[in-house]
Amino acid sequence: MSVVLRMARAGTKKRPVYHIVVADSRSPRDGRFIERLGYYNPLMPKDNKDRLKFDVEKAKAWIAKGAQPSDRVARFLDAAGVMKREKRNNPEKAIPRKERKAAEAAKAAGGAPAAS
Repeated sequence: MSVVLRMARAGTKKRPVYHIVVADSRSPRDGRFIERLGYYNPLMPKDNKDRLKFDVEKAKAWIAKGAQPSDRVARFLDAAGVMKREKRNNPEKAIPRKERKAAEAAKAAGGAPAAS
C-alpha cells in the first residue's frame, strides 16, 4: 500500500478550502483518507497565519514511515523546514506552443530550428 500526503478539496463552489490528509494513493482525491493533518485556505492573504495550518510532527512521522508528499504539500514542508524540495525547471514551457511545434517540425525535417 502506497501512502501519500496530499490535499483534499473542501468548501463550496468557487470558494475552495483544502484539507491536508494522509491517504492511500489509490483512493480518490476527496475520498477516503487515513488521517487529517491540517488545512490550507488559498483565498486568505499570504501573510495571514490562518492560511495554512498543519501538524508538522505528524507529517514528519508519516514521512519517516514512507509516505510521499505531493508537489504542493512538499512546498509546505519545505517552507516549514521539514524536507528539502528540489527546484523544478522546464524551460520549454516558457516557449509559446506554436514556436515549439514549429521547432519540432523543423527538427523532424532535419533542418535547423526556427529562430524567433
